Amino acid sequence: MSKVPMTVRGHELLEEELKRLKYEERPRIVEAIAEARGHGDLKENAEYHAAKEQQGFIEARIKDLEGKLSHKQVIDVTAVDAKGKVIFGSTVELLEEKTGAETEYKIVGEDEADIKHNLISYTSPIARALIGKSEG
Repeated sequence: MSKVPMTVRGHELLEEELKRLKYEERPRIVEAIAEARGHGDLKENAEYHAAKEQQGFIEARIKDLEGKLSHKQVIDVTAVDAKGKVIFGSTVELLEEKTGAETEYKIVGEDEADIKHNLISYTSPIARALIGKSEG
């Protein structure tokens, strides 16, 4: 697996999510499975099957997060000199020529991307088009 770039904040968010899944969600779902198991026949026990399915999702996300964090490349964007170029972590302002509307985006890691907050993944088409470009 190649390096997974992320900002300091993105790294913190992934660590927090992993901790929550391991120490809050995992024990909660194990308890739910045990309780559902106590309701009898597992073949027709919808609670048990739902809890097992949820456990599968949680375990898959834990594995995904551990993989990303083991290959992380935390980039402190405040310590990087971009020399006037758009790079990972840059905040860029785009101007819509027809309307004159300005939109600001920050280029971040995949797990940090949130278009509602104008955070775009470095792998998105718009970020790939912007990275390496000069101001202007």
